Amino acid sequence: MKILTVIGARPQFIKAATVSRKLKAKGLSETIIHTGQHFDQNMSQVFFDEMDIPVPDHNLGIRSLSHAEMTGQMMLGVERIAAKLNPDVLLVYGDTNSTMAGALAAAKLHIPVAHVEAGLRSFNMKMPEEVNRIVTDRISKHLFCPTKAAFENLMKEGFGSFDCHVAVTGDVMYDSVLYYKQKATQSNLIGTLGLDGRDFVLATLHRAENTNDPVRLGAICAALNAIHKTHPVVLPIHPRTRTYLDQNKIRLDVTLIDPVGYFDMLALLGHCRLVMTDSGGLQKESYFFGKFCITLRDETEWVELVDAGVNALGGASTDRILQLFRSNVNRSVNTGSSLYGDGNAAGKIVEALIGA
Repeated sequence: MKILTVIGARPQFIKAATVSRKLKAKGLSETIIHTGQHFDQNMSQVFFDEMDIPVPDHNLGIRSLSHAEMTGQMMLGVERIAAKLNPDVLLVYGDTNSTMAGALAAAKLHIPVAHVEAGLRSFNMKMPEEVNRIVTDRISKHLFCPTKAAFENLMKEGFGSFDCHVAVTGDVMYDSVLYYKQKATQSNLIGTLGLDGRDFVLATLHRAENTNDPVRLGAICAALNAIHKTHPVVLPIHPRTRTYLDQNKIRLDVTLIDPVGYFDMLALLGHCRLVMTDSGGLQKESYFFGKFCITLRDETEWVELVDAGVNALGGASTDRILQLFRSNVNRSVNTGSSLYGDGNAAGKIVEALIGA
């Protein structure tokens, strides 16, 4: 069985690594295409060696273009490789342009598409990720849902009557955290930042709906600045966020650090008091580490976290964010409900592909 995997963002490499290990253990052939969508200088050979991640067989080097240009060029690149390789299945992850481009290229070649993290919905069609999810799901043959809510979304959309296989496997990100959690103890970032024994807040802010809107960005920054006066706020700053802060002359008086590697992020999660983020992945990782999360968005795909009371939507309201912080900064989060499976999502995905 030949697998062609298409990934383009660093989180996708980490997710794909969990499945790649299971594919290798079963003796299956996998070819990996990196579209180049997210260029990261930290993704050197050391990154792949330390994290036990397969180095991509192909790098298309496509980045810094409009959505349409990027998707079109990715489709061309994936199509050429897929046509030569003729894989039994093309595997994609998540909701990036790389995800949709890989799926579309495969579908045109009549190659079955397997989508990991299928069924997620924010119900906000202004998000490029939402469009990518919906299109990818509809043309996929194998849909692997991380949660029951994701499965139910697909059933409501009629997938039960489509010619496809839909399964709840659990979340491969949970697999990743379990696999790498011990290795994260090697990080010395907490000591370097002088955060040992301190009740600090971990924050991230990068989503376009926040960074591209001066009103939303200003309101979120005002909340973070106020919190920083009593609890240090540590924010690995995305280059786009820094650019928009400078352009709009918005002050962010917190501890700003450069983007960090996966191990350092796990270390920050392990030591922080609370998380504030507009990242989808970090919302789940907060839960995996037993930390309450304030989501800096008006909606979330991870509705089960909100339903469980371990995540709250702060939007871009300064008052609401501060109220949520005061109410939850000292809370403990119960992670015993297994919202995201048993840590063997990758194994279930591989077994499903073999049995297809």
